[in-house]
Amino acid sequence: MILRGPDDVTTDALSVMAQTSNPRFREIMISLVKHLHAFVRDVRLTEAEFREAAALLNDMGKLTTDTHNEFVLMAGSLGVSSLVCLLNNGNNGNSETSQSLLGPFWRLNSPRVANGGTIIRSDTPGEPLLVTGLVVDPQGDPVVGAEVDVWHASPAGFYENQDPDQADMNLRGKFTTDSDGRFWFSTVKMVGYPLPTDGVVGRLLIAQNRHPYRPAHLHALIVKPGFKVLISQVYDPSDAHIDTDVQFGVTQALMGDFIRHDEPHPSDATVTLPWYSLDYVYRMEPGETVLPRAPIK
Repeated sequence: MILRGPDDVTTDALSVMAQTSNPRFREIMISLVKHLHAFVRDVRLTEAEFREAAALLNDMGKLTTDTHNEFVLMAGSLGVSSLVCLLNNGNNGNSETSQSLLGPFWRLNSPRVANGGTIIRSDTPGEPLLVTGLVVDPQGDPVVGAEVDVWHASPAGFYENQDPDQADMNLRGKFTTDSDGRFWFSTVKMVGYPLPTDGVVGRLLIAQNRHPYRPAHLHALIVKPGFKVLISQVYDPSDAHIDTDVQFGVTQALMGDFIRHDEPHPSDATVTLPWYSLDYVYRMEPGETVLPRAPIK
């Protein structure tokens, strides 16, 4: 089409999108063009702003490495990650779900650990945390033999791939649920932490007068054939940023009960005071078992 004005651009682009052979891809691209063109009209996007937006995307690509994923950080900071998660789980957003954000720090091939073991692999000062998880199906029956991959930030607020003082795979481990659907391990209590702010996401937060903090949380990725892979984060309600998570990830269903104990552990005298315990029930949904793509190596 020889364009006569702005409306012809949208008409012509939609005509091209309609030629897409894959039905789902065609649906997505037609909707994308409609909304994207409507957005440009709505905000009256200037040429300078368009060039700046293109430069930002270019910068995000340059900032994404084997240990850092700027695009995942941006999707979370815009609320897109949480929206996609909640619309696709919990009966399509109509009920509570244990499903949550994958985040930018999951790694493949975490070391296997026996139930009752520790995921501490290097000197990591902090208050002891004893975790017990129960994995169940929608009827509340235990899911036996599920693979549970856990990871979390250190008490200093860093994942091990961010921190040269931590051993490789520190505070990461892979467990298997027992005949009661349970797994358990020891670690140190995690804290909330700021997102990396030296990139495009940091510039966005500064421009919006937003803090960069995520509340303290424990990650888990649970796999069992016949179930949708469960990706979860369990949050500490006492964290100062529990109501203002920069990634919009906190839901009521993901609140954990991190109980402080000021008396000696009943069976392990090596546990120092104070120590904490966390018991949480993870609920899996039937579905196709597909691992996500790891955001970092």
